[in-house]
Amino acid sequence: MQFIKSKPIAHSCFNFTRSLSDFSTLSNLLQGRISHNHLLQIHARVFRIGAHQDKLIATRLIGQYPSNISLRVLHGQLKEPNLFPFNAIIRVLSEEGNFADAFVVFNKLRYQSLLPNQLTFSFLLKACSRSGNSYYVQQVHSLVLKLRLGDDSSVFKGLLSVYARSLRDLHSARKLFDEMPEKDVISWTCLIFGYAKLGLSEEALCQFLSMVKKSLIPENDTMISVLSACSKLDMSNIEKWIGNFLYDLGSSGCDSVRIVLVYLYGKWGKVDKSREIFEQISGDGKRSVLPWNAMIGAYVQNGCALEGLSLFQLMMELNCCCPNHVTMVNVLSACAQVGNLYLGLWVHEYMKGSRQKGFLLSNANLATALIDMYSKCGSLEKAGDVFDQLVVKDVVSFNAMIMGLAINGKGMEALKLFSQMLELNLRPNARTFLGLLCACSHSGLTAEGRQIFKEMSHCFCIAPGLEHYASYIDLLARVGYVEEALQVATSMPFKPNNFVWGALLGGCMLHNRLELAQIISSILVEVDPNNSAGYVMLSNTYASDQRWSAISRLRLSMKEKGVAKMPGCSWINIAGVAHEFLAGSSSHPQNESMHGILQVLLKEMKLASI
Repeated sequence: MQFIKSKPIAHSCFNFTRSLSDFSTLSNLLQGRISHNHLLQIHARVFRIGAHQDKLIATRLIGQYPSNISLRVLHGQLKEPNLFPFNAIIRVLSEEGNFADAFVVFNKLRYQSLLPNQLTFSFLLKACSRSGNSYYVQQVHSLVLKLRLGDDSSVFKGLLSVYARSLRDLHSARKLFDEMPEKDVISWTCLIFGYAKLGLSEEALCQFLSMVKKSLIPENDTMISVLSACSKLDMSNIEKWIGNFLYDLGSSGCDSVRIVLVYLYGKWGKVDKSREIFEQISGDGKRSVLPWNAMIGAYVQNGCALEGLSLFQLMMELNCCCPNHVTMVNVLSACAQVGNLYLGLWVHEYMKGSRQKGFLLSNANLATALIDMYSKCGSLEKAGDVFDQLVVKDVVSFNAMIMGLAINGKGMEALKLFSQMLELNLRPNARTFLGLLCACSHSGLTAEGRQIFKEMSHCFCIAPGLEHYASYIDLLARVGYVEEALQVATSMPFKPNNFVWGALLGGCMLHNRLELAQIISSILVEVDPNNSAGYVMLSNTYASDQRWSAISRLRLSMKEKGVAKMPGCSWINIAGVAHEFLAGSSSHPQNESMHGILQVLLKEMKLASI
C-alpha cells in the first residue's frame, strides 16, 4: 500500500514542478516587446495551463495590452490581485494619457486595502504631468504625506517635476524643493527648468550658481534650461551676470560655467572673449555638443559666419560629439550669410542620412533654416521642395517661404502662397506682412503693396511696426513715389531710423532726385553717425553735383569721428571651402598668385583689342 500511495505523490510532485517551470517560461516570454500574434499565443497558453491567476504573469500580460484589454485582465480574470497588477494598469493608463481612469483604478486599489508604493505614485504622477490638472496632483501630494513617504526621494522628485514642469506652479515647487532632505542634480534641474520656462531668467541663473557651488555637475538637460534662461536676459543685465559667473569660475573652474560665459559673451557681442573662454573648456567638456553650439552661435549671431563654419568643420573632424538640430540651424544660418550652398546641401543630406529625416520635416526651426538658406543661396526650387515635404505647415514655415520668394523677386508667387495660407485658415502675423511688403517692394507691385499695408490693420488687426513702415516706404521710393514715401515717413507713429532714411535715399538716387538726396543723406548721417553708408551716399550726391570741396569736408568729418568706410565683401565657394574677399585687402593667402593671373588676363585682353 505504501508503494501504491507513493506513486501519486511522486506524480503530483512532478506535475507541480512542471507547472512551476511552465509558469516561469511564460513569465519570461512576456518580457520586452512582443508581436500581437505571439502575445495572443502566449495568452492562450496561459489559460490552457491555468496560469491566469499567477500575479506575475497577470502583471506582465497587463503591461503588453492597451488599457481596454488590460482592465479586463485585471477585473475579469484575476480573482485576488495584489499591488503589482494594479501598478501595471495604472502605468498603461498614464502612458495613454488617461489620467481620470488611472485615478479610478488607484481608488479601487485603496478600497481593497492595498498600500500603494513609490512605483504607484511614480505612475500616477506621470498621469498627472500629462493632464496638467492641479487637483489630482494635490491629492497625490496629500496622500504621500499621509502615508509618510516623504523620505522616498523618487516620489518627491516626481512631485517636484510635475509642479515645475507641467503645472508651472513655482511656489509649490520651491516649497517642496526647500523641504527635500537631499537635493540631487535632477531636483535642481526641475527647479531651474521651471524658472527658465516662466521667463524668470535671473532666478534660474541664481539657482544654477547655487547648484554649482555645491559641487554638483550639471547634466545636459540642466544646461539647456540655463542657456534658455540666458537667451531671455535683458541686454542691460548681461554684463552683471558675466561678472557673477566670472567670480564663480575662479572658485569652481567648472566647464558648465564656461559654457554659459561663452554664450553670454556672444550675446554681448564680444566674440573674441567667447572664443577665449571656449578654449579653456576641458577635453571632456567638449565631448558635449553644447559648448560647440554656444561658440558657433556666437560667431553666427555676430556676423562672423566663416569663423562659425570653420569651427563646425573642426568639430566634425575631431569627431568628439554629434551635431544636433541647434548646431545645424546655426550652420545653415551661416551658410545663408555667405551663400555657401555646397555646405548647406551637405547639412541637408547629413540630416537625411543620419536617420533624422522624420525629425527634419517635423522640426519647424530646422525646416525654416533650410528654406531660408536655400532661398538666400538662390536655390528656390530646393526651398520649395523642403516646404512641400513638411509634415505640418504652420505660419512660421509659410513666412519663411514667402520671404524666400520675396528676396528672389518672385512677388506674385509670394502673394499666391499667402492666399493658400488663408485657405488653410492659418492666421498671418506681423512677420507674414513684412514678407509680403518685401515681396511687393522687390517686384514693383505698388498697388498690391498699398492694399496689403492697408489690410494688415483693417482686416487682420495687426498694427504696422517700424519695419513694416520701412518696407512700405522702400516700395514707394523704388517706383518713384518719393514725396509720398517722405510723407509716410514723417507722419508715421515712429521716429524714422536709418533703414527708413536709407530707403528714401535709395529712391532719390535711383530717380535722380539729387537735391532731396543731399538733404536725406545729411539726416541719415545725423541719425546713424557711426555708419559709413550715410557718408558714402552723401559723398555720391556731392560728386554728382561736382561739389568736391564738400566731399573733402565730409571725409575730414569722418576722420575726426573715427568713422571708417566698411569695405566691400564677397565670397566664393571652391570645393566646399568658402573664400572671403575684402575690397582693398591683400590678406588672402593666394593673393599674389591671383593678381599674377589677373595681370596675364589683362595683357591678353589688351592684345585682343588691338
